[in-house]
Amino acid sequence: MSEAATTLAGARKGRPSILRRWVGQALARNLSCLVVPGPEVALAHGLDLAAADMRIAATPRDATVLLIVGELSQKLDEATAVLYAQMPRPRAILVLGGSAPSSLPQADVSADLSQTELMEAATRLQRLLAEDAFAASPDDFDSSILQAKTEYVCPMHPEVVEDEPGSCPKCGMDLVAREAGGDSDAGEHDHDHDHEHEHEHHGHEHDHDHEHESEEHDHHHAHHNDHGQSHEHHHDHEHHQNHKRAHDHEQHQGDDDHEHAHCHEHEDHGHQQSTAQEQSGTEYICPMHPEIRQNEPGSCPKCGMDLEPHKPEEDEGVREGVPEHDHEHHHDHSGHDHDGHDHSDHDHDSSGFMSMVEVTKDLPRSADGLAMDWLEVPFGPCFPGLPGGLKLTLTLDGDGVTEGQATSLVAMNTSSEEVAVETFIERLAAAMPLAPVSYRLLACRAIEQAAGLEPDPAVERGRAAALERERIASHLGWLAQLGRQLSFVWLTRRAAALQLETQRADREQLVALRPALQSLIARLEHTPLLKARLKGIGALPHGSQDLRGPVARASGRTEDARQADAMYRELGFEMRAESAGDAWARLRQRHVEIMTSLDLVEVAGDPELPKLRAIDNPSGTGEATVETPRGRATLRLTQERGQVVSVELDSACSQHIGLVADLVEGQELGDALVAVGSLDLSPWEVTS
Repeated sequence: MSEAATTLAGARKGRPSILRRWVGQALARNLSCLVVPGPEVALAHGLDLAAADMRIAATPRDATVLLIVGELSQKLDEATAVLYAQMPRPRAILVLGGSAPSSLPQADVSADLSQTELMEAATRLQRLLAEDAFAASPDDFDSSILQAKTEYVCPMHPEVVEDEPGSCPKCGMDLVAREAGGDSDAGEHDHDHDHEHEHEHHGHEHDHDHEHESEEHDHHHAHHNDHGQSHEHHHDHEHHQNHKRAHDHEQHQGDDDHEHAHCHEHEDHGHQQSTAQEQSGTEYICPMHPEIRQNEPGSCPKCGMDLEPHKPEEDEGVREGVPEHDHEHHHDHSGHDHDGHDHSDHDHDSSGFMSMVEVTKDLPRSADGLAMDWLEVPFGPCFPGLPGGLKLTLTLDGDGVTEGQATSLVAMNTSSEEVAVETFIERLAAAMPLAPVSYRLLACRAIEQAAGLEPDPAVERGRAAALERERIASHLGWLAQLGRQLSFVWLTRRAAALQLETQRADREQLVALRPALQSLIARLEHTPLLKARLKGIGALPHGSQDLRGPVARASGRTEDARQADAMYRELGFEMRAESAGDAWARLRQRHVEIMTSLDLVEVAGDPELPKLRAIDNPSGTGEATVETPRGRATLRLTQERGQVVSVELDSACSQHIGLVADLVEGQELGDALVAVGSLDLSPWEVTS
């Protein structure tokens, strides 16, 4: 282990004193960690944070330590800088198995990826926090990622967002500049300033993919799925809607005053009309500024909106039906029943000014038919219950989801340079932290097939046992993630503990874990609250294509690459499947597969980590398929003189990430997050 820093890079400003030393010692006894990319990655590497006196923090605001596991991609590196800026001082950086991201200060402590190194690193961090939590002149933290960016949005169509000034393609209105990330109250982002934590990044936390908004939402959303909705999100959105309703009422009230005056004007002036106007037949009016009129098309000099054609006789038609009802309708808002009332005849008032029905006709409609502004909210890349490295962007209408998209910040790029076959195997395994054995086996099989080697039954038995052990551990890791999402603390702790035991177990130890695994599964399937929370949620749309792994089998599809494997037929493999296709079915399908994999290991023998067999011909083209914990993956590669020169990877997660849009549309926010989590996406297994 290396000690990269002698003092804490993220110390809090303040001259050391006895009181502050006590504070530092208290912080040192409770190392609260924000894990990047996520707790599931730490577990997959066999790290037991609890054993190192560390606890996992749900949001940056609750964390003292930024724990980085492995190397980060450039996109995740940038996102991590924003997370670090949101952490209150004092704060420390611990890096395991990699180097500190370029966007961050030098790591306070660095260590290798092992439990022993983690324990030693935790001890070092405790000393640093106890002794150096406060400094008279702490180093400032700044990053180009935190600098404000400007984007341009249409006031009438908030979904139209551009990087440069211009006009709205829908209505022609001038786009309005705003700080990238939205219109949240700037004061909400001054947490560190108020607490004397971090002055240099005040006002910039919102600049990178709404990270502040997402993480602030994360803290409250930990209980969202048990209690119906996130209070903070609901409050923010309610404030937004109240503001909108107030604005609409003001606008409507302004319309009333204008129309009322206009009606009296007509009483005085009767039918005095411009002869020229009558002859022209059509004039052009701004929908937002009815006083702007001209005889030819153009744009409004006030707002830039396209003028709309309007015939004078339309005013006459409106005036004929206005007198009694329209006057009463516009002045007696209280107690007037709008239900079932046909507003189609009242789209314009007598001045040609559009009513709010007309103004909002192009805005998106919520389930109750009301025109509302949609809010685009990102979740991730470190959101409790979702895979680290996954950015989920949802468009919200109230607490409902109208659109959704998932992208990976750690997607694998298969267009790499030539590399030796042994190096390629190690790189592919390291690139897939949630299923390294599966992809190591995939690479070995493809290279051996390219070299013309036939399968060796003895070798394949050990490989199959290792693959099934990883499947058990992976499904347990998903259960721990589900526990974090639903705030089932007992589930997270129990599943994580069993996952750590499984990863290190030989055949005999795995067999001994059978009672504990059966007990966990029985408890889950007989927990009414869990069933009620998952039943009917995340049902896949009819006709969803290319489903794989547990997601496919939970929908009743007989899709499993192990069926075509001679070794698995020899081991007595039988595929069993659920049929409902919802989140509850996916939970039960993984339960079934845990026990099936345990049966296979018991027959196959001790797991053996896949290793490349000796090959005589280092050139050729090979293809292999492996049923990974998340579904079928196929690797095609070409090797020349011992060098891998081209690679093509087709994985289950590359297909399943495309399901998110249809899966979340029309769902409540909490249900949408549960549905996405039930897919068990691994962002690393998405290829780009």
